[in-house]
Amino acid sequence: MCGVTRMQAFPILGAIMTRKEQPAGLPTRQQILDFIADSDQPAGKREIARAFGIRGQEKIALKKLLRDMGDEGLIDSAPGRAFHKMGGLPKVTVLRIIDVDDGGNVWAEPERWEAEDSPPPRLRVRERSKKGALGVGDRILSRTEEAGKGWIAHPMKKLQRGAEPLMGVLHEEGGKFWLKGLEKKEKRDFPVSDTGGAEAGDLVMAEKTGRPPRITAKVVQRLGDPFEAKSFSLIAIHKHEIPHVFPEAVLEEAERVSKQKLGEREDLRHLPIVAIDPADARDHDDAVWAAPDDDPKNSGGWKAIVAIADVSFYVRPGSALDREARRRGNSVYFPDRVVPMLPETLSTDICSLKQEEDRAAMACHLTIGKDGAIRDWRFSRAVVRIAANIAYEDAQAAIDGDQDAVPRDLVETALNPLWGCWKALYKARESREPLDLDIPERRIVLDEKGRITSVAPRERLDAHKLIEDYMIAANVAAARALEAKKAPVMYRIHETPSREKLVALKEYLKTFDVEFALGQVIRPATFNRVLDRVGDADFRPQVMEQVLRSQTQAYYGPANHGHFGLGLGSYAHFTSPIRRYADLIVHRSLVGAYDLGPGALSAEDAGNMERVGETISGLERRAMEAERDTIDRYVAAYLSEHVGQVMETRITGVQSFGFFATVDGIGGDGLVPARDLGSEYFRYDEAGRRLVGEDSGEAFSLGQRLPLRLVEANPVSGALRFELPDGKGSAGNSALRHKGKPKRQIKRRGRPANIRHQGKGKKR
Repeated sequence: MCGVTRMQAFPILGAIMTRKEQPAGLPTRQQILDFIADSDQPAGKREIARAFGIRGQEKIALKKLLRDMGDEGLIDSAPGRAFHKMGGLPKVTVLRIIDVDDGGNVWAEPERWEAEDSPPPRLRVRERSKKGALGVGDRILSRTEEAGKGWIAHPMKKLQRGAEPLMGVLHEEGGKFWLKGLEKKEKRDFPVSDTGGAEAGDLVMAEKTGRPPRITAKVVQRLGDPFEAKSFSLIAIHKHEIPHVFPEAVLEEAERVSKQKLGEREDLRHLPIVAIDPADARDHDDAVWAAPDDDPKNSGGWKAIVAIADVSFYVRPGSALDREARRRGNSVYFPDRVVPMLPETLSTDICSLKQEEDRAAMACHLTIGKDGAIRDWRFSRAVVRIAANIAYEDAQAAIDGDQDAVPRDLVETALNPLWGCWKALYKARESREPLDLDIPERRIVLDEKGRITSVAPRERLDAHKLIEDYMIAANVAAARALEAKKAPVMYRIHETPSREKLVALKEYLKTFDVEFALGQVIRPATFNRVLDRVGDADFRPQVMEQVLRSQTQAYYGPANHGHFGLGLGSYAHFTSPIRRYADLIVHRSLVGAYDLGPGALSAEDAGNMERVGETISGLERRAMEAERDTIDRYVAAYLSEHVGQVMETRITGVQSFGFFATVDGIGGDGLVPARDLGSEYFRYDEAGRRLVGEDSGEAFSLGQRLPLRLVEANPVSGALRFELPDGKGSAGNSALRHKGKPKRQIKRRGRPANIRHQGKGKKR
């Protein structure tokens, strides 16, 4: 009777059993929930009554019980439909198609989703035939089925399309209003059927209505001036549907729990623990301390403490705070604002490790050998008083000899020992040879009015590496500690690159006469050796970028597959519970495993780690896309004042329809369409990532540096467009010319370059 409960198989027996528990003859709430969950068909009132042998007047009582369970948030149902657990997925429901991937797989999400503590599940749609194939935006009535690690949808009926949301800017032309979408790939403007009171130039949310070719837009919300700097992050928040307003109940709970007494804790307030963060940090998750180990068994070794905000003490499983934190998954950081995972009462105040304030911390106590190996660890709930919040730049300046950057007593008691211990940790890092890609991060600097003053690569100091290595050590210790206790672990997983990506990298490196053997055991050091062979060649940045693209995307999950990039066998995120839900899960598991008091991982989450991991991994990707989109808009706004100027650029992507380039030292991807390269035919060499002139042999290659004129910079979409300085092919411009034939050429068929079709843009 696999998948069938005893109640389903023997309804009379079920009725007798429940009557013993409830004289009124009704099943208990839990029995109803179990039946709904186990039923292999839609479970409506009729099916529930039949399963439990309910007849006559008892049906009226059952109807009231089901209504009460709905009011209590236990079950949910659309009128006339089957019941399902609140926040669960009904057996039959309406889905909206959200993606059709490169392999032809169709993915959907529930159109209606009530769960506040998690985003909607993603279902793979099993199409019965390709006739009337489904596309993004389609609505289907489907039967749903849980299959192993995910969900499957079996379409029953294709429904009429609902209104599709669209964000854009209103403009007026020819006496009519039009909506220009914000997506770079959106080439057309939509006629507006209803402005909703908005005016030309306003940033708005609208709905697409009608069918091609008569699609119109109806404005549903005015968002403001799209060219205000602070609108750029607002656009990303709306576009990616990032929750940014906390429910009142969550704010009230945050205020209440922030007043909790810290209880019995290990007192570490006598130690000069310091927090080293960016100068503009909005929250302070972590602080560090180190001192030489006086144990003769660890001669030359160190004792260290990594103190992390004890968020699990304040945010308990199943609470309103917890549900909202899981719904967000992580904090999202923009140049002008942060959308926090937790209310500011916690994230920037009571949980933030501030100077001279008593704070609750989860302390990771480390014993480190002189070779940098982690020899021992323990975890405790502690109370700390941070000696100082120090900016990276100031900490580095103090170590470099600046007498005024940090008080001398702190340099002697805190910074010097930290640097001494770090030298040992760095030895261990060097011995395991993690992936070493020096790709600079862009930093947007704003003035007090939110206007951009500069865009530049963020400087990477030894102080950054120091904190990074202490955090890695604590993360490793957390994973190993939970493994030793056989407790659930939410690993941070980075798998070995796939063979397909390695083959593509080999073909690419061959164009630079750089060998890459596929038969070898692939380690992070394998890629470091490639970069060593490239040396300081002009094409080093593009090789580094291609190595990065060959890597898999990191994710969260309970099955340990190691962290390839760091060269570590066990790795979990422990050090940022203010801003990452994954870290909060790890803290809770440690609390339970080491019996550290309240706030342990719930049995439900312990048994559902895989799905939680999938959820927070998806939310992390959403945050990364939103942050990247916003940076692109800020860069475009900064460059909009330089339209018409010739700039030094580097080609970052090549496709059959043109190439993308970025401005050196600033960033932002802009397109040079193939049609603007002149009348000559250009062949697309896929392996060499280049466009090659059929007559001249002139090539535009990935990583190539060349001057380009900025033609367009759109802050609203973040799109840039460039052209060659002379407005056509690079005749007479030797800086653009690559001599010789590419090793592999794919001849384009069809139209000449100036009228070639538009293809998909560079994957971002």
